[in-house]
Amino acid sequence: MTVLRVVSDLDRSRHFYRDVLGAREIREYGGTSAVLQIAGAWLLLVTGGGPTPDKPTVTFAPPTSADVVSDELTFKVPDCRAAYEALKQSTSAPADQPAEV
Repeated sequence: MTVLRVVSDLDRSRHFYRDVLGAREIREYGGTSAVLQIAGAWLLLVTGGGPTPDKPTVTFAPPTSADVVSDELTFKVPDCRAAYEALKQSTSAPADQPAEV
């Protein structure tokens, strides 16, 4: 499985997936994208971008609001409560986090 996430802050997002969730960084491309492996899947983090010649009406953009959900990333863990507590200890309160992590 490969998941592509459009993010507004590559360094911050990479830190979250790598240092908090334990993803392994495979490669980074010029400060605009990074490839990670996590839970048996490839995770591609990319910054937004404008239209290209082959898709002149398509724009890649990160979420603009914490109140609008456009995708979901789910991990299967052996103990959901333990995983939740570990993540809660590793991150700040949800109100302090932008929507696109």
